[in-house]
Amino acid sequence: MGEIAISLKNVSKCFKRYHHPADRLKEILLPGKVRSDEFWALRDVSLELPKGKTLGVVGRNGSGKSTLLQTIVGTLSPTSGQVEVKGRISALLELGSGFNPEFTGRQNVFFNAQLLGLSQQEVENRFDEIVAFADIGDFLDQPVKTYSSGMFVRLAFAVATSVDPDILIVDEALSVGDEAFQRKCFARIETIQERGGTILFVSHAAAMVIELCDSAIFMHDGELLLYHTPKIVVDKYQKLIYSPTHKVEALCEDIRKLNQEKDEAEQAEKLPLFTPHSSEFAMPANGPVEQAARAYYDEDLQPSNTLHYESRGAKIIEPHIMTPTGKKVNNLVGRHEYVYTYTVEFLEAASQIRCGMLVKTISGLDLGGASHSFSEQSLQTVEAGTKVVVKFRFKCLLNPGVYFLNAGVSGIVNGDFTYLARCIDVAMFRVQQEQSLSATGIVDLLVKPTVALDAEVSETVKQIELI
Repeated sequence: MGEIAISLKNVSKCFKRYHHPADRLKEILLPGKVRSDEFWALRDVSLELPKGKTLGVVGRNGSGKSTLLQTIVGTLSPTSGQVEVKGRISALLELGSGFNPEFTGRQNVFFNAQLLGLSQQEVENRFDEIVAFADIGDFLDQPVKTYSSGMFVRLAFAVATSVDPDILIVDEALSVGDEAFQRKCFARIETIQERGGTILFVSHAAAMVIELCDSAIFMHDGELLLYHTPKIVVDKYQKLIYSPTHKVEALCEDIRKLNQEKDEAEQAEKLPLFTPHSSEFAMPANGPVEQAARAYYDEDLQPSNTLHYESRGAKIIEPHIMTPTGKKVNNLVGRHEYVYTYTVEFLEAASQIRCGMLVKTISGLDLGGASHSFSEQSLQTVEAGTKVVVKFRFKCLLNPGVYFLNAGVSGIVNGDFTYLARCIDVAMFRVQQEQSLSATGIVDLLVKPTVALDAEVSETVKQIELI
């Protein structure tokens, strides 16, 4: 596993909650009577994060994520348990933490960077780089209390990452910035990863957790419910937040059982769905070259870990891909058209129905999909026992590899719009190899490269030939 950067052993944190402000003083002056309730924000959390790894943290609001991070940073002391952190740590926690609102941006840069361990000279040497990254213009010399939330995050992130931290903690702060700044921040995070930095990344954005992180934890009611691969953690988290209240505890118990696995690497081998180099995803020995011109069906190409959400009045039946002529296939030819289809059986009456599909990579990264409202066909309400066939026609603009499909149907339940049925990784397909393919990456953008000599260069070549 290598050197451990962060270690938590049986860490718990308890807060006291008072019904009236005066009760706090009364409890101090009259210690014989308890006037508060205990609230355990963390319960017996144990965790080890190796140096150089990126850990995603997911969970509902109030699940203990922020308390966990503050305990690691040291701004909160645990009620019980041990916390060990090795290396310089830099954190973006609550918006505004660590910045004096009366100070200017310039003053806060020097103040915070020195708090994070830089000397005055080091801050001066890096100041221009920090300012250029934050890109807040003349506001640098204005009090930060006049800043917008986006400007605040720009400056805070620029300072936090300028100190070359051994450990960087980011708690949802990046969701405030605009898209261009977010991309710049993620590029900086990738740089920290490449030089061996350790990162804790808190986000509700599942795709970001899957893309950036090596592993992830799922916090629930102060408990570290699951520590596993990002794909598995995100799947279980999403299933739980869409589960009915009376089903949550049973689902939590099922999730806890996953933590009984002693070695994550051994578990990954048991779950080839999350192993890109598994033989399950290998091209057939004599298939891709000979059959590259046609799509076909391989009955062995089936997901091994489909996740079904709790049904709320509907069931998804037989999701699969077929050609426009109706032939069932799962080995596709790039740049050809196909139809993804499934049947929805309504077990209860429903209204304002919407069906959707999503294509993902092996790692769980969302690539694209679509949703379709029944109201577009004047079918706003369906009765119990109704079956409808949903079809999504698409052009396969993916490069060779294996991909997975989701299916979902949503509608009005008790006045709320929610999932009636949803299936994660319910089907999979392979895009076949092509010998002459020039496209790179995941998506085939249908690029047509051309090469031509520049006019000036061409004239120079002609002159050389004449000489």
